[in-house]
Amino acid sequence: MLKWIFDRTVSFIGLLVLWPLLMVIGICIRLRMPDGPILFRQQRVGRHGRLFTLVKFRTMTVNHGGSYISVAGESRITPLGAFLRKYKLDELPELWNVLKGDMSFVGPRPDVPGYADRLSGEERRILEVRPGITGPATLKYRNEEELLAAQADPAAYNDEVIWPDKVRMNMKYAENHSFIDDIRIILQTLFMVK
Repeated sequence: MLKWIFDRTVSFIGLLVLWPLLMVIGICIRLRMPDGPILFRQQRVGRHGRLFTLVKFRTMTVNHGGSYISVAGESRITPLGAFLRKYKLDELPELWNVLKGDMSFVGPRPDVPGYADRLSGEERRILEVRPGITGPATLKYRNEEELLAAQADPAAYNDEVIWPDKVRMNMKYAENHSFIDDIRIILQTLFMVK
């Protein structure tokens, strides 16, 4: 209950305080990337396997036909998009997802249906908690795009190394999370942003 109140209260305050910044970013996207929407919307798997629409600032060209994983330096990521991603500013609209109750500030990052469908057995416990903007796996792989860029086969490395490790970390979070740990993770996230 404390987490629920914290999420709703802080996300509401965050949207009130940050709306000028959100407007500026939206205007910059409209001016620098006029051929598409300001916001990127994608179906993700939430608590109990329910689908919801994740909202972020758009950082890529439209109709790029790329994969679900992002690699640093990809041509589909625009210069403005790269800046927004570097400082995690593209994630700010997710405050709306938190306010709506689709997400929490802390929890496993919500997967696209294709990846979430791979969870089996005890791994499905991950779906018992609300997905988050940040979490232990997010902190560990905060430079994931750069890590993938250094691999000969980024998709295979993601599927065989990063994703299974995230699943293990997310299971541990789902089994042992607490409000105090969440506050610590939020503070770590804020101070680790590049």
